[in-house]
Amino acid sequence: MIGSGAREHALAWALAKSADVVVTPGNPGIAAHGITCVNTPSTELDAELFVIGPDQPVVDGLADLLRAQGKTVVGPGADGARLEGSKAYLKEFLASAKVPTAAYGVFDDENEALAFLATMSPPYVIKTDGLAAGKGVLVTGDLVEASNDVREKLSGRAFGAAGRTVVIEEGLDGPECSLMVLCDGVNVTALVPSQDFKRLGDGDTGANTGGMGAYAPMTALSANEVDEIMERVVAPTIRELTRRGIDYRGVLYAGIMMTSAGPKILEYNARFGDPETQVLVPLYGDGLFDLLLRVGEGRLEGALPEATGAAVTVILASHGYPQSPRRGDVIAGLGNDGQLALATEGVTVFHAGTQVDADGHFVTAGGRVLAVTGVGATLAEARRRAYEGAALITFEGRVMRSDIALAVA
Repeated sequence: MIGSGAREHALAWALAKSADVVVTPGNPGIAAHGITCVNTPSTELDAELFVIGPDQPVVDGLADLLRAQGKTVVGPGADGARLEGSKAYLKEFLASAKVPTAAYGVFDDENEALAFLATMSPPYVIKTDGLAAGKGVLVTGDLVEASNDVREKLSGRAFGAAGRTVVIEEGLDGPECSLMVLCDGVNVTALVPSQDFKRLGDGDTGANTGGMGAYAPMTALSANEVDEIMERVVAPTIRELTRRGIDYRGVLYAGIMMTSAGPKILEYNARFGDPETQVLVPLYGDGLFDLLLRVGEGRLEGALPEATGAAVTVILASHGYPQSPRRGDVIAGLGNDGQLALATEGVTVFHAGTQVDADGHFVTAGGRVLAVTGVGATLAEARRRAYEGAALITFEGRVMRSDIALAVA
């Protein structure tokens, strides 16, 4: 398992039910959970299966390096990862594949971008072309704010090289869902739909973040609507990948807006989502290893993963997140294993940004610190457990939304 966040913690925790797992580089919470963490580069390790967690190594072509060594990998090569690595490329790809998406323009010139923006109606959507740790999208109804964001991105002040090209899109209305689809190069199978919460504050207010919580399954999305997404969005995407000679083996994460005109794609990610992974993997029991091995080996045909129950994840973030997260605050409520010191049924704590200080205490070491996941037979039970668990964990300046899955549970 390659990565160091809560997503990788959740995947390693699930895979460890069926296999011996090594995480590189991992984090103190993963290690405390009894899972081996090493600093050895993945290209110097040997394993039956390699799973790449974060976006940057996928976009940088790590899967290509591993496959060149004869390794079995869950994660697309650099060619497939361009779907996430460049939003301008994604838009061109979607147009070629005839996949429904928002109207847009791509710009690297400030005057041209602002002139195009002035022709749009609110809400305005401004995206960095490159990777921006989940924070490169602005959605606003304020034209002045949108114009200032364009200037900050194109100048490089906001996101460096990642923002020197921007994509300006029309705003879409409707419920948003995350649909993660496993692909073995030919065959696909969808995991249960989930929904994440990107805004910092309750009621979807405040800054855009990497994600403040999630739940699964997204019960508002019917089986027929999932089928429609697969038919109108995913299937033509796979055909276009094949047409371009791209052997895509990994997770194709579709961010979808269910508009009145049907599903339209907002973005593709070329890996498991975060925090959606923290609510998905608990629902698949001990079958995740076999499922991912099938993906890497091109044997996904006929695989019918079954999800059981419901899960809700609540993110605990640092003071100052997302602009300037503070580090070093002591975290109370965790035992030596990184889990709740006061055991709570159906709750698992996945570490996103923690360290262990000289006194042996877990301390904050990143923007998103912990992902507290509750599971249950229903979303209501899962939500109650997640918040009961989250309430037991405290640190100075802790940031937490109180309304994750509230409307559906």
